[in-house]
Amino acid sequence: MFLLTSADSNGAAACAAFLATGIGDVVDIANPAGMHGSSTTGAGMTAASRPASAPDALAPLTTIAPEPWRALAQQAIEPNGYYLADWELAVNASARGRTDVAALSAWMSDTATPRLIGLLPVITARRAYRLPLPALVSADPYGTLSTPLLDRDMASDAVTRLMQQARKAGAHALILENVSLDGAAMQAIRESLAMQDLTPRILQSHARACLDATRDADELLRDALGAKKLKELRRQRNRLAEHGDVTFEIAHTPAEIAATIDTFLTLEASGWKGKRGTALMQDAGDSAFIRSATKALAERGQCEIVTLRAGDTPVAAGVLLRHLDRAFYFKLGVDERFAKLSPGVQLTLDVTRHLCADPAIACADSTANAGHPMIDPIWRGRLAIGDVLIPLRKHDPLVSLIHGALTLRRSIREPLRRVARSIRNRLR
Repeated sequence: MFLLTSADSNGAAACAAFLATGIGDVVDIANPAGMHGSSTTGAGMTAASRPASAPDALAPLTTIAPEPWRALAQQAIEPNGYYLADWELAVNASARGRTDVAALSAWMSDTATPRLIGLLPVITARRAYRLPLPALVSADPYGTLSTPLLDRDMASDAVTRLMQQARKAGAHALILENVSLDGAAMQAIRESLAMQDLTPRILQSHARACLDATRDADELLRDALGAKKLKELRRQRNRLAEHGDVTFEIAHTPAEIAATIDTFLTLEASGWKGKRGTALMQDAGDSAFIRSATKALAERGQCEIVTLRAGDTPVAAGVLLRHLDRAFYFKLGVDERFAKLSPGVQLTLDVTRHLCADPAIACADSTANAGHPMIDPIWRGRLAIGDVLIPLRKHDPLVSLIHGALTLRRSIREPLRRVARSIRNRLR
């Protein structure tokens, strides 16, 4: 059953069209070829022989060979550390609720070796929202960014081919969640849509903290926090030093990452995430994913684990991903026994200095929620992030139905989420 608001002027027509033609599309999307363990993409085509053109049906993400994927990442028009092959394939292999993902892929076949020029991991709307809508949704990569990987030299062509494949799979819309609204990838998407006389719809948007890593770190921190706050943080750091010399450590190599990952996981589970049962180490699949992903990315210089210690005691640790000229602050864990001395803030100050001193990094995405109380006062840059609905056909009445259903769902869920967050914050 679908509820339509009076604001949806095409609601009745959309509902009628859905009942007449949409159900078959949903069935096709909900059961994409090869999604449940098969290594073929249809007609005997294997991942190794894949493919001069996009297949007619969705294929499992695992049919995308890592090397073309990594080559695309090096050519990407916009960075996204969470859609790097070594990260997303590890998520897809074992992360809780995030396995068995499909792929929209765009290939160029005018050379001897087919070249991957676009990639977007996806799931069905039925799986994402528990609604039988004929839409595909960007897959959650265990990080709040789903900007697709698009070849910088053929971005518009890549978008067109991804849309064609989504249409062939039976989708009427493509929904990108937590995409960078002002980034180069979204600009390429808008340009491609304009050429097809289509317009994207913003479902929701917010601003989240980012770091301009091209600035001098000390100047940036003075501007962000002010002399009084920095003095208080120095006092807290001196108090922390009473427990031993305060040191900032960076694990780079696979061996260093393997030796440090348990420290990070233990700290992440020691606070409210552990109490809620959502810490990574509390689920075998999540633990396997983060161990595999961080080690594999470290082999390519794309992951660091940063740790703040007071003497021999680790008091805070976090994971940084690196893709092209951007860093991504994945998660942070702190020892709650030192909470009054702001170990998470102290670590973030050192991370800020570390990234600003690195000429390879121009920007760092906090990947935090909007208004995050720890990171927002320190990293004063802002990234516009949002969910975008991309129509796949002109004048398609089903797009209004999809839009209306998602708007209604959000209007019901958001107040409940705010209440739950308020209760959790009071209980901490």
